Amino acid sequence: MRITLAQTDASLGDLDGNLKRAERVVSEAVDAEADLVVFPELSLSGYQIGEVPQDLSLAPDDPRLLKISERAGHAGVLLGFPEAGGHGLHTYNSAGYYEDGHLVHTHRKLYLPTYSTFEERKHFLPGQHSRAYGVRGGRHRAATLICNDAWQPQVAFLSVQDGAHLLLVPANSAQSMSPERYDSKEYWRNITTFYGRLYQLFVVFVNRVGVEGGLTFWGGSHVVDPWGEVVGECGEGAEAEETCTIDIDLADVRRRRRDIPLVREARLGLLRREIDRLLDEGGDL
Repeated sequence: MRITLAQTDASLGDLDGNLKRAERVVSEAVDAEADLVVFPELSLSGYQIGEVPQDLSLAPDDPRLLKISERAGHAGVLLGFPEAGGHGLHTYNSAGYYEDGHLVHTHRKLYLPTYSTFEERKHFLPGQHSRAYGVRGGRHRAATLICNDAWQPQVAFLSVQDGAHLLLVPANSAQSMSPERYDSKEYWRNITTFYGRLYQLFVVFVNRVGVEGGLTFWGGSHVVDPWGEVVGECGEGAEAEETCTIDIDLADVRRRRRDIPLVREARLGLLRREIDRLLDEGGDL
């Protein structure tokens, strides 16, 4: 599988401009024969939506999003946007996965940070479900963890139990305001390496770049393999808008889990059935 990390900037509030940027990146990815294109969190709106007077939310099946997927052909596309929920004024921080011009899955961010400069809970409703889903026509299985979701080990654990071979992590990670105590890049590398090694899968981390308000987004998008090794990465810095196309072999997941069975397929099957039972009964993960 060839994965394009679309490490882009976003113009706050400029839906049309951000959609055009996404179309351009997807066109370039198609030329590079990518099978999957992953954009950062809220790539179509910008991060600080509370600073914008107009409503930026989109329905997951908005024709403009489906058009981008159509342009991608058989390649899958993960796009981040504010989602207009179907119930009144509800808005979610969402990432939609698309294939062949169709919406396959929508993940709504579960854990919304509301501290320091982050005010997501003021503008978004937290998601209530987390499920893995089929990619590449159902031949493989992925799960989405939007930024702060990936800081919650239980979400990654449930994704693996639901059969994920890929963790897609779109993010809006800014440079730390206290770099002497906390380095964003180091923390993220620790998280993605830990998940790749422990859960024996590929972790695809795609962070934005650029400056928005008082936040500077550093990029550093990368892919970690089931051995916990970084197998491809983009550059860093506010001006490092770029795409990186990386080849991975998803058979490595099965190979790794067979050689050192930290994650056993038989156990996954039992837990998947239990997850389905709970959801059928109206429960949440």
